[in-house]
Parts: sequence; structure tokens; C-alpha cells
Amino acid sequence: MKYLHLIWAALFRRKTRTILTLVSIVTAFLLFGMLDAVRNSFDQAGQSANGAQRLQTGSRLSFIQTLPSGLSSQIAQVPGVKSVAYANWFGGAYQDPHNQVFSFAVSDNYLDQYPEVEASPAARKAFENTRTGILVGEKLAQRFGWKVGDKIPLQSTIFPLHDGSKNWSFDIVGTLKAKEASAAWYDQIVLMHWKYFDEGTAYNSGMVGWYVTRVNDVNQADRVAKAIDAISANSDHETRTQTEQAATAAWMKQLADIGLIVGSIMGAVFFTLLLLSGNTMMQAVRERTSELAVLKTIGFTSSSVLLMVLAESVLLVLLGGVIGLGLASLLIPAVAKGSGGMLNLPGVTAGSWMLGLGIMVLIGLLVGALPAIRAMRLNIVDALAGR
Repeated sequence: MKYLHLIWAALFRRKTRTILTLVSIVTAFLLFGMLDAVRNSFDQAGQSANGAQRLQTGSRLSFIQTLPSGLSSQIAQVPGVKSVAYANWFGGAYQDPHNQVFSFAVSDNYLDQYPEVEASPAARKAFENTRTGILVGEKLAQRFGWKVGDKIPLQSTIFPLHDGSKNWSFDIVGTLKAKEASAAWYDQIVLMHWKYFDEGTAYNSGMVGWYVTRVNDVNQADRVAKAIDAISANSDHETRTQTEQAATAAWMKQLADIGLIVGSIMGAVFFTLLLLSGNTMMQAVRERTSELAVLKTIGFTSSSVLLMVLAESVLLVLLGGVIGLGLASLLIPAVAKGSGGMLNLPGVTAGSWMLGLGIMVLIGLLVGALPAIRAMRLNIVDALAGR
């Protein structure tokens, strides 16, 4: 610490170059913080206490394959099953195909599986009694200016009506509200009657997309899952039953491997950062060759010079990295709020900070190693002579 003033002075000897390098480091670790929050968000999907009591049953072949609706009664008879609901993807859009709306055709008891999602008793009753009724998320209603009592059209990008039209008509009978952060996604969805959906299109014919099963005891979830899959074993509609967390992760991986994407992006960013920071440190040490020789002349050991150059490199990366992660900590809540609940980002966690700090130190040591070794091996006579 007693040489900190020398290290600081050397670091900002060329202020413009150092500041530009810091901006690059800040940007890299800001991106790291944001992407790591996205990765954590997907990893945590389905990890809530309520989610632990739910199993999802889909086709073993692919999540786009449907299952017979008759499986519902068979699943309900499996010991340990508390209740069973089912749903289909609708693929809705409002007014314009670009205004995609997460919309699902669900069984009448679907919301009973999700106690973390709230709908008023009046809304639930109106939904049960209205064939064309829908429940919409509060944030989604605010986005499009919808209110209870409105009749709205939704285009299905997948399922046309019997007459070939893609324009379905619905009546808004109530709203949905998430009681906890893990269910914030339900503020942005539309739920409709599965019976209305099934009767309205010729492309479903009594099939469902997936089943949601609530179990009596989470400790028996694996046994229940195996029993459910045994029902359709060796049939043309074999199933795979998983916990909600595992099912969500599997569904996302069929669309994209978030971990691989984030890792690839950050690998490219940090590799570029290594080259940039390494070039900065090489130039900084090369310009101070005579100054380093003077330090050795007045009694600084070779190891002291080595450590000072390494400390300068690590300090450079730490300054930019901490600022970048700090900015990510401030921006993530704003991004999550601005998404209206579509993105439930957990923020920069303690684990992310520890990982980030470790990467900062590692990069600092890597980019400072070569110039530090050259400084340590510096010959005083040659350096002072300008050779």
C-alpha cells in the first residue's frame, strides 16, 4: 500500500489513453452484469415454493407435439396427485402480427394450480360463465388500454377458425395480478377457455399442449412423475414429466441455450478486452523504461518493480470492472421495471460480484504479466542509455 501513490501516478500518466481503456472495461463488465442477470433469471425459473409443488407433463418427442385430453383423468388417479390442469399455446397477436401476446387456452381449474397468481372472485366467476371470456394480465391491459367489459380481437398465428379466419373475438372479464416476483410473467399473458379454443378450430381436435400437476408432497414428486409417464409408455404419445424448473429449462433449451449464448458473448468480449488492456499496459511500461531504471538505481528490487507493474494492471481492470458492475446493479432494476414484468431479472447477485471480481483480477494479472516480467528483467545501463 505504501507504493499506491506511485502506482496511481503511473496509471494516469497518459490520462486520455487510460480513460479510454477504462471505458472499454466498464462496458465489458456492464455487459457481463446484464447478461449474467439474464442467465440467472432463466436458471431460477420455477424455483419458487409454489413451483416446487408443480409438475409439467409434455410430449417426450417435442414440446410442440400435443397430447390426448383423456390423459387428464388418468393422471388425476395417480397416488400423490392433488389436481391436474392443462393448457395449449394459442399464439396470439393484437391488431398487428408484430404485437405478439402470450396467450393460452386453459382448463377451467388452471388458476387453481397457481396460488401465486391472483384474480378476483368476481373475475373467476365471470370467466367460468362466459364462453368467450378471457383473463388478461394487469400490465398487458395497461399496455393496450384494455379494460374489463371490452370486446377485443386476437389473431392466432397458429390456429385459424373453422371458416379460415385468424381473427378470434374475446370478452375481457377480469385481470390477473402476480402476488410474488417469481410470477410476474402472468401480468403479461392472456388466458382463454380451452373448450372455446378446441371447438373453434379444426386443428386441435381434443388435444392439449401440456399438463400441469400439483402434488401433495414435493418429496414424492419423482415417484409421481414416473407414475404419470408410465401411463403412456410404449404408446404413440409417450410423455415426459418434469418439475416446473426442469420443464422450463428444457423448453428454453429447445429454443436456445441461454448459458451457451451468454458464455460465448462474454468469451468474445473478454478476449477482446485482454488484447486492448494488454496493449495499453505494454505501451505504458515501454514509455517508462527510463523511469523504471531509475527506480532500480535508487534501491527498488526487481521483484518490487514486477509487483508494482502487476498492481497497476490489476488496479486498471478493477477500477473499470467495479464501475461496470455497479452500473449494471443500477440499470437492471430499471430494465426489469421497463419490461412491465416480462423480464424478472434478479440483479447482480453476490455470486456475480465474486465471479466478476475474480475475472477482473485474472485479466489484470494476464495483461500485466508480460510487461511486468520485462520490467523486472530490465538492465539499468541499457535502459538509461535508451537501448
